[in-house]
Amino acid sequence: MNFYSGFSLRNEQYLFEGIVTLNKYTINGFSYGAISAIKETLLRLENKERVDRLQLLSPAFFQTKEKKFKRLQLMSYKKNKELYMKQFISSCFAPYNEKIVEHKETSVEELEELLEYKYSLEDLKLIEESGVVIEVYLGGRDSIIDVNAAREFFLQVATVTYIKDANHFLQIQ
Repeated sequence: MNFYSGFSLRNEQYLFEGIVTLNKYTINGFSYGAISAIKETLLRLENKERVDRLQLLSPAFFQTKEKKFKRLQLMSYKKNKELYMKQFISSCFAPYNEKIVEHKETSVEELEELLEYKYSLEDLKLIEESGVVIEVYLGGRDSIIDVNAAREFFLQVATVTYIKDANHFLQIQ
């Protein structure tokens, strides 16, 4: 399986049943995992390995956020990591009830990568031109990322599915 988890998470792919394609030629990434999914796709293409589909689920898209926002996120994480993570996961599920998700240890470096990563249109076009179908799924009620900016950006190279009432986990209830 080629599923890359979101920040602080593991084994959350069950939340995306009916959306993700789980096979050896599809690479999936949720939120922070979208970064790794893109890197893995580029690596496989470079190694002449087959990739049919790249699915990005609520990709962590912060390149339109101001430095002040990013600094505040890092400061809050460093000040009280446990509280930050609790609020972060709660925001991911808002406005709906939280589901059970498994967690893994995180680091400030991972949060920095999440906040500072800039998606490359050039890389995504290379992936697309290699014959890989790029699918992006966004929730209209996502309170984590800038959904409209992400939608506008990814429409240049991908099929974007916008789920109007979905949160960051693409849940609608």
